[in-house]
Amino acid sequence: MNLNDDSTLDATFSVPFQHRLHFTRDIFHGEQSVLADCLEPSGEQLPKVQFWLDRSLLDHGGTLRGDVQRFIKDHSARLQPAGIHVAEGGEAVKNDWLHTERCLQAIHDADLDRRSYIVVIGGGAVLDAVGFAAATAHRGIRLIRLPTTTLGQADSGVGVKNAVNRFGKKNWLGAFAVPWAVINDAALLATLPDRDFVAGFAEAVKVSLLKSATIFESLEQQATRIHARDPAATLPAIRASALLHRTHITRGGDPFEALEARPLDFGHWSAHRLETMTRFSLRHGEAVGIGVAIDTVYSSLVHGLDPHDATRVLQTLRTLGLPLDHPQLHDTTALLDGLEEFRQHLGGRLTLTMLRGIADPIEVHAIDEDAMLEAIDRLRRAGRSDGDAVAERAPETMLT
Repeated sequence: MNLNDDSTLDATFSVPFQHRLHFTRDIFHGEQSVLADCLEPSGEQLPKVQFWLDRSLLDHGGTLRGDVQRFIKDHSARLQPAGIHVAEGGEAVKNDWLHTERCLQAIHDADLDRRSYIVVIGGGAVLDAVGFAAATAHRGIRLIRLPTTTLGQADSGVGVKNAVNRFGKKNWLGAFAVPWAVINDAALLATLPDRDFVAGFAEAVKVSLLKSATIFESLEQQATRIHARDPAATLPAIRASALLHRTHITRGGDPFEALEARPLDFGHWSAHRLETMTRFSLRHGEAVGIGVAIDTVYSSLVHGLDPHDATRVLQTLRTLGLPLDHPQLHDTTALLDGLEEFRQHLGGRLTLTMLRGIADPIEVHAIDEDAMLEAIDRLRRAGRSDGDAVAERAPETMLT
């Protein structure tokens, strides 16, 4: 080796990660061992374990705090308890930095280290905020996620992203970090309000449109039963969506989104913008449903997606119970600003995913603004239409 050589020396290397994903029926009543088995000892020391609970779960009553206390007691031989803390539920926990600071303070005060565990039980916003604190404290503490929403279980809970909102922008401050484990538990969905329950399936529709025509067709056929919260329909749909998302992350070649394209963010350029425009009164899943609908209609106008298939997408979203219209859709100038925000978030040139067909995505770098405005207008009209009247129309005419 010539140590005096001034030439540039590059080295490519990879780091192995393991993504642990479990599906359970009732994690705190009969399946405690699934969580306990995730807690590896730290040498000769028992690992410290800190729990964070979504306040909205406690506000709905139930036994979650008691369940966690009993878990700690039952497994005292396998862990050192490091406190049970409560995080504000919903987007509030991501909008105010004080919540993140409080989480970091609790981690510091408990002397957690890189071989400690933070178990977060809650909706996607709480997973994001607590996950961001876990990813940055000591440059990473082991995080175990128990998502309590369909959105978290079908999508964000299995992902590798954590973030909070800053400067009025969605997920502006964040980190990539592979969770130590994810446990999708059916019982944790029991107290979820109907509005939030159905909203999560927007992400299932999204990923199926990108990855699997068969799974989209299943969602289409089961939409009525999913809306009615039939476990025989909802649990397989959540599982299929979670696995499609995880496969993309673990085998798609770009888990930390270093490339231009972010296909899993199909429909999200407008969804993120709608959330901020509505001051987060619109649920993330509802915004994603509208965003997916906009880009689906646009794809039918510009990129060759069969209008019949576009209509199928809109009807599936409608049958699931997701809105297709919102007053903020009329402010198209502000909405289209989301394209530039999305470009900045990506870095470099604008790159969006659109559809040539179901499970046939393409990357585009420019938007025909007139066609996008037409797509938004058509969606508004479809969203205002009576559901029965829309269903009775020939598929091709729903978008005209």
